[in-house]
Amino acid sequence: MANLLVAVVAYLIGSISFAVVVSAAMGLSDPRTYGSKNPGATNVLRSGNKAAAILTLLGDAFKGWLAVWLVKHAGAAYGLDAFSVALASIAVFVGHLYPVFFRFQGGKGVATAAGVLLAIDPVLGIATAATWLIIAFFFRYSSLAALIAALFAPLFDLFMFGSNPVAGAIIAMSVLLVWRHRANISKLLAGQESRIGDKKGAPGRGSDGGGR
Repeated sequence: MANLLVAVVAYLIGSISFAVVVSAAMGLSDPRTYGSKNPGATNVLRSGNKAAAILTLLGDAFKGWLAVWLVKHAGAAYGLDAFSVALASIAVFVGHLYPVFFRFQGGKGVATAAGVLLAIDPVLGIATAATWLIIAFFFRYSSLAALIAALFAPLFDLFMFGSNPVAGAIIAMSVLLVWRHRANISKLLAGQESRIGDKKGAPGRGSDGGGR
């Protein structure tokens, strides 16, 4: 029963779409109506409002961190264990991808996954985030950075901690993240993917821009 509650609460936390909430609060267009139509920080950035994009990024990362941190630091008193941490990790991530509050139309999970990894272990989260930043800085493709970070996250976890109950959740998140970026993979291969900072009305784009 306790683990069922963990899964439900984590999923509901993940279902808060900060791209939509922040955009509405700041009087911006719904991010599901322009650019890639993806409710994530990268697409919000196409509105030209950097503050909104940063708040979206931080909010999506925070909810991932919060769900896992609560289980790790308050769960022992309720008999929660590493399996519960893994369950919270995947549930909050799935909530972001398929939010019940927004007709199951969610983002692609990069920021939320980063928050989850930071809560699991700060070094693991920082190493994965650094991978994303390095690729994004040199190539300016959010989607490419996300895909490479997703591939490296399970490897970092295996190198640092070996086989552990949370590893399965990290692998599952990585697989789901790659799946959510399948359209971006096609556009990257075709040279049609939009870069970080492209405006929502940029001509000749119309790509599914790898938002978080």
